[in-house]
Amino acid sequence: MLKTFKGGVHSPGRKKFTSSLAVENVPLPEKVVLPLVQHIGAPNEPVVQKGDFVKAGQKIAESSAFVSAPVHSPVAGEVISIEPYPSFTGVSVMSIIIKTAEEQVEEKITILKESELIPEKIRGIVKEAGLVGLGGAAFPTHVKHSPPPEKKITDVIINGCECESFLTVDHRNMLEEGEAVIDGLKLILKTLSVENGFIAIEDNKQDAVENIKSLIGNNESIKVVALSTRYPQGAEKQLIKTILDKEVPSGGLPFDVGALVQNVGTTIALSKAIREGKPLIERTVTVTGTGISTPKNLRVKIGTLARDLVDFCGGLTEDVKKVIFGG
Repeated sequence: MLKTFKGGVHSPGRKKFTSSLAVENVPLPEKVVLPLVQHIGAPNEPVVQKGDFVKAGQKIAESSAFVSAPVHSPVAGEVISIEPYPSFTGVSVMSIIIKTAEEQVEEKITILKESELIPEKIRGIVKEAGLVGLGGAAFPTHVKHSPPPEKKITDVIINGCECESFLTVDHRNMLEEGEAVIDGLKLILKTLSVENGFIAIEDNKQDAVENIKSLIGNNESIKVVALSTRYPQGAEKQLIKTILDKEVPSGGLPFDVGALVQNVGTTIALSKAIREGKPLIERTVTVTGTGISTPKNLRVKIGTLARDLVDFCGGLTEDVKKVIFGG
């Protein structure tokens, strides 16, 4: 019998629009807008000025606060403005606006040798790369990987449930970049000195379950757990209860019960930061629904405007009622 939690709802999946579609790379936009308030924690301050030319991957904003993550330019180009700009929340926040150059030049972060992969150095690269949670909260990843000494992490769960209706990028990522999911989990286990790793996937993604299992092989430290398809199966507290049979106390956090939950997309980004020296300058998104002409799964430079994604998907349909951000 498949594991699940008590309660929840069986909402229509509506994943058929894009579940079989490979992730496509969106062409470089004419400009990108990088908010300096991207996550829970302190806002960043620019380290570039209007008129500066920046490389793709170059750090353009940072903060001295611990609960923060630096911002890197996703494109090479000219900083044309630093000003308030509407964010997806509807609130204007200070942002760096960059005009994309015709010739793209790249800057990478430090790449560690295998012998250098010790917890503190991995955390340092994760922070340098500007990694934040790509499941929605955008919490700085190096902070999540630095629990208080008295809160010993015993179990790491990679969240591949993707229980929200319509969304399919985590599904596609587990099919197309399964090796990076597993490598990222191994790096997290090393960082936290933990032996128990779980990859949680709802049973409506059986091909992803089988793919990840085949890639894990005989590694006894990592287990794939197929879960009943139900919303909100992918919520942290429900996921911990389902897999570990532990309840996060009211007002508490996963590390209070020795658990850490990481999204699939973040796990892939962590692997690429450590192995390829790639800062967080892109992510995958699903653009879907009956209001878009051609639904797609996309790999997008962070800071790309919503209208650029809509245009790449053929535009909105005539009867569209609203555009929704999020799951």
